[in-house]
Amino acid sequence: MMQSESETNLGRARLRIGFILTRRFTICAFANFVDVLRLASDEGDRSRPILCNWRVLSSDMNPVTSSSGISVQSEERLGDPKRFDYIVVIGGLMSELEQLEPAYTTFLQQAAKARVPLVGVCTGSFVLHRAGLLNGYRCCVSWFHHNDFLEQFDGLEPVSDQIFVVDRDRLTCSGGTSSAHLAAFLVDRHVSKAAARKSLSIMMIDEAMEADRPQPGLPLDLTTNDPIVRRALLLIQQNLDAPPTVSTLAARLKVSPRTLERRFDGALKVTPFEAGKRIRLAHAERLLLRTRQSVTQIAQETGFSDVSHFIHVFKAVYNTTPEVWRASRKLDVVAVQT
Repeated sequence: MMQSESETNLGRARLRIGFILTRRFTICAFANFVDVLRLASDEGDRSRPILCNWRVLSSDMNPVTSSSGISVQSEERLGDPKRFDYIVVIGGLMSELEQLEPAYTTFLQQAAKARVPLVGVCTGSFVLHRAGLLNGYRCCVSWFHHNDFLEQFDGLEPVSDQIFVVDRDRLTCSGGTSSAHLAAFLVDRHVSKAAARKSLSIMMIDEAMEADRPQPGLPLDLTTNDPIVRRALLLIQQNLDAPPTVSTLAARLKVSPRTLERRFDGALKVTPFEAGKRIRLAHAERLLLRTRQSVTQIAQETGFSDVSHFIHVFKAVYNTTPEVWRASRKLDVVAVQT
């Protein structure tokens, strides 16, 4: 019996990936991962699945709808997991994860038994843990879902200050752009460093990030289970260039300013203003390290009234100016690399 073209390409590929998409999966995380594979797989961007091969798997061959409403058609039934080098679970909306059919859990357990490495992307790590497949492993979770993970699972401390984690045959990442960096890590491992670099370059991503690169989220010392405080922190982060006042936050959350301040003090021992300053300075750190933006531009993007105010606040916390801090950190990186 003759093999199909996809079966032939799967057999000769250096990197073979089987995807499981959960209901209402995050299409950004999936697309970033797939495009790195696509661009690494062939010369130019001709998109032939030669060096890499990927298939979307399902138990029923029905399309899977993403959180954005766009559907992706399944290509193969679950079958034997050993035909792949990795099984990648792309998660999405928390409310839909419990709807995953038992067939997928069985398939993932079979893959683990056959020593096929498992990858959890976005909330895909929740799926792996529910299947009993992360016990004893380090696990990366988005800062946004850190508390959700703690509430649902005992005995496993999620890593929320890295973009992805590789722990033996379990790989997990926070989703979004980090899925491109995890895919590039696999391409580097199985195809070549040049192929990984090429993929990221075509996708307008400057360089491959190491696994321990910090996530661009909330500072971990602002982690809390208080739902009011969590929503307030998210509102602050979503409005970095125009920081909301305590009164504005309280009105959005339908509580009094005094109640909001009391909840912050009880949960974090800081005021909403202080928490907002920490979030803005953490974002300023990332911009100083990862971009060529001027200090003036960074001051505007992080909601400081002017560059002099930004420098004053930064110096009070870091005991140096933003420019000197940026130069010293870059020198530290060069010293480590040499």
